Amino acid sequence: MRAYAAKYAADPETWGIVGMLHDFDYEVHPTAPLHPLKGGEILRMRGVPDPIIYAILSHADYSGCPRVSLMDRAIYACDELSGFVTACALVRPGKAIAGMEVSSVRKKLKDKGFARTVNREDVYRGAAELGVDLDAHIDFVITALEGVAARIGLGGSAPSPGS
Repeated sequence: MRAYAAKYAADPETWGIVGMLHDFDYEVHPTAPLHPLKGGEILRMRGVPDPIIYAILSHADYSGCPRVSLMDRAIYACDELSGFVTACALVRPGKAIAGMEVSSVRKKLKDKGFARTVNREDVYRGAAELGVDLDAHIDFVITALEGVAARIGLGGSAPSPGS
């Protein structure tokens, strides 16, 4: 989200907060419609600004909050895809995102058995709603994740002793 904020000359801190908080309630409320509606209530009680709460709510089609701002569309576009790209990286040798190709991600998208909980329609619709070509969006997400790979566990596994 911070990378897209920079691309669109928006506030990377606000967009980053949306990215970090959008699923914070998922473990407690993993099913619709509780997630993210209950999370929105919690954030409101804690004084989180309305645009952040609205973007978080809008990442769920059933929330009743249409995606109106660029930030709303970006969180929706990045949500499923960033998880999917992460899954793609974790099955690579070395568990690293570095060097991942868009074509590899596209191939995995066609494999319904791979990361089957990822809603492919949300991936396609997210890119369309953001107004970006799917391949360009995948490439952008890969590049953004490469920039933080070590912090999110996608920097690759350390070589074994003696290898």
